[in-house]
Amino acid sequence: MELAGKNILVIGTKRSGIAAVELLIKQGARVQAMDENPLAAEEQAKFDRMGVPVVRQAPENFAPNGQFADMIVLSPAVPFDLPMLDPAKKRGLPVIGEIELASYFLRGPVIGITGSNGKTTTTALTGHLLSECGIACQVGGNIGTAAASMIDSSKDNQWNVLELSSFQLESIFHFRAEIGCCLNLTPDHLDRHYTVERYAAAKARLFETQQSGDLAVLNYADERCREFAKRTNAEVYWFSVSGEVPQGVSMKGDELRFNDRPFMRRSQIKLRGLHNVENVMAAALMARLAGAKLDLIGPAVQSFPGVEHRIEFVRELDGVTYYNDSKATNVDATLKAIAAFSGNLWIILGGKDKGSDYRPLRDPLRERAKAALLIGAEPPYPYAAAPLIKKALDNAVPIADCGTLQKAVKYAHANAIAGDVVLLAPACASFDQFENYEHRGATFKQLVAELF
Repeated sequence: MELAGKNILVIGTKRSGIAAVELLIKQGARVQAMDENPLAAEEQAKFDRMGVPVVRQAPENFAPNGQFADMIVLSPAVPFDLPMLDPAKKRGLPVIGEIELASYFLRGPVIGITGSNGKTTTTALTGHLLSECGIACQVGGNIGTAAASMIDSSKDNQWNVLELSSFQLESIFHFRAEIGCCLNLTPDHLDRHYTVERYAAAKARLFETQQSGDLAVLNYADERCREFAKRTNAEVYWFSVSGEVPQGVSMKGDELRFNDRPFMRRSQIKLRGLHNVENVMAAALMARLAGAKLDLIGPAVQSFPGVEHRIEFVRELDGVTYYNDSKATNVDATLKAIAAFSGNLWIILGGKDKGSDYRPLRDPLRERAKAALLIGAEPPYPYAAAPLIKKALDNAVPIADCGTLQKAVKYAHANAIAGDVVLLAPACASFDQFENYEHRGATFKQLVAELF
């Protein structure tokens, strides 16, 4: 696509927005950025150095002097159905996301990985397997490096392994994954998508843009994932922990098998939880479809160190173990984390609510938890999750209103005994008290490190 001399508006000034701006400048476009929040001094300085003006996100700034930009590029945090975009759409102006923009210039085939939970672990693991099996790749997207920042390092004979969120997928048109994967689909981000159906429709775009000759990797045990097979021209492969599949990876006893060929045992997987067995299956299947030799995949899985903030062991102190699963930003992820432990849990919950139903946590916590320690901003903050969680868990498990992560860690340390597990698995977004889930997880680890 020829963008030299075009006027491009980029909405959103965080990691993906900056990557889009930098790519557009390299393509010779004239760029203006927009954000609903004032920029910090260091952020403003970065845009000043690039010579890119930043204006406030407001209707009057979409078409100053009646002149719209030639194209609008959205960061993932900006909804595709933002009402302020309607006039531009009605005029037929392209409105795309950063992932779509990157796809115009990215060289090499793409592995695109989505799902409600497990995306980051599976993306990192897939990249690890390919590298260990001698297949060139680079990893990015919603994990690490923004896709628009991967252009210069992309090559025709190198795989681009991309984690893709629903926020990124809802605005793709040209973008195409030669191998597309959905790990699972449970209600999430309903504050953005409003209904599960709209959330699923965003995920489905990954498969709707595939072509004949492409490959789709889907969870056979997940009904919503199975539906995606009807919405793609790609050949479908499956993975399942609960029985045989038409073609793909399944588990028989302790054996993981590609079609009828065993390649490793479940007991060799170091990652905790059945959900991580699914993640391994999906990553192994994608690596195999990308050309990895089957006999190399098992050893490569065993050498994978895991991903930070995903049921990450932090420390053992006085017989009490501490685990960081800050990436558990929805109820289903927290349920998976709970299931990875046999009991004696002191679980830290709370943060920014995303329209979630917390009642599914009741029975598992009644069976496995000693207490739920609630954190997060309190009302009048409009998205306070702690009161909603407290109501949903009423009488199911003892509850301690801690408010802050620091107080929750101190409470758990004062009350837990040898054999107990302190688990940060909040079931909520982090943006009420932290910059992101990484900041929340890093804070938890620092607090635990300081215990004595």
